[in-house]
Formats: sequence, C-alpha cells, structure tokens
Amino acid sequence: MKNVFSKVLLASGLVMGLTAGTSMAQTAPDVKRGEALYMQGDMQRGILACVACHGVGGNSPLAMYPHVAGLPEGYIIAQLKNFQVPEGATKAARTNPDGTPTLMAPTVLQMNDQDMRDLAAYIAGLELTNPAFAKNAGDVDFVHRGRQIYRAGIPERNVPACASCHGAEGKGMPELYPFLSGQHPEYIEQQLHAFATGARQHGGVENQMGTIADRINAADIKAVSDYAAGIR
Repeated sequence: MKNVFSKVLLASGLVMGLTAGTSMAQTAPDVKRGEALYMQGDMQRGILACVACHGVGGNSPLAMYPHVAGLPEGYIIAQLKNFQVPEGATKAARTNPDGTPTLMAPTVLQMNDQDMRDLAAYIAGLELTNPAFAKNAGDVDFVHRGRQIYRAGIPERNVPACASCHGAEGKGMPELYPFLSGQHPEYIEQQLHAFATGARQHGGVENQMGTIADRINAADIKAVSDYAAGIR
C-alpha cells in the first residue's frame, strides 16, 4: 500500500512539474496586443479585426454574431481552436451546416497560441454593456415553455435542464459553459441547431450538447433560446 501511495505521489509530482514547465515556457498574455488584434487584426497574416463582427467592446450589434465580452479566457481559446482543422483531421469541430468552413476559419487559420492567449485575455476583461433580451416576453405560453425546459429539461426526451450547466441565472460556468443571459436569442437558437446537425462537434464530453440538442424540436429550441437570453 505504501509503495502504491509513493508511486501516486511521484506521478503527481511529475505531472505538476511538467505543467509548471509548460506554463513557464509560455509567454504571459499581452492584453494590449490582444486589443490591437481585436480592433485592427493583422492583415499581413490574414487575421481580420474581431470588432467588425463582434462589435466594439465585444458587444455584437448583429444577432448572427455572438456577444463575446467577458467570456472566460479558457473558453475563448477553446472556441478559437475549434475553428481550426486539427492535425490529421479533414475538417474543424465547428463548420457550417453543410460541412464547409465558417467565416471564422480563414482568420483563425493564421492564429498561433500566443495570438489566442492575448486575444482571450483582452476579451475576458470586457463588459457586456448592451445585452440582448427575450423577443417574445409577452407570450405567456411561449415563456412558460422556455422556462420549463431551461429549469427542468424535458424528462420524457431525456433532455436535462439547461440550468444544470449554464446556471440558474444563465451566467454559465467559467471555462466550460458560456453565459446565455444577454446573448442574442437568435444566436443561441442557431447554435442549438448546429449542435443537433453536427455542425458543432465539441459540446462537452462526447459532444453531449449534440445529443441533447438533437432531442429538442424546433419549437422548443426557439422557446428555450428566447427564455435563456432574457434571464437576469
């Protein structure tokens, strides 16, 4: 038993040492450089300015593009990597519904790890000052259905409550699950369909979001998306 415990401690020490070594090898995020990438891009490398789609301060003026202000650094980096085609793969984890590259693909293609860390550090420090709201708050039955799905899921279809991961107030879980409160309801709806069709293949362990979204019909997706956006 003592030998087993010693081996566990040794393995843990090796892992911690490797992690520390990796962290030391990386350059700390440069927020000012991240701001420059967000606002101006890097045209020489084909990196377009994020502000063109995601808006000043990460507050997107268009429903087809998400608000990004305040998203955690780790989550942002993970999503940027999901637009890249991994080594040995034929396509990215995030594509258009027909499997073609998204508008993000050409820009992210040229980004290296340092670019992503710098950009993520800048975005994470922004504040969502222009949140979106529910579009159908006056429809009692519609709101009730959205609230029901968000808070309790759809047991008969084995759909868990959205709140279990995204929080009762829609604030999300840092690094893992994004905030939904204040996000464009149209964007949330679009992404649920993307998970359901396989256009997004990175929704948690074994793409649990894909499995869940595929069990929700279009009307319920619209209802829960609208409700989630309006949570405060």
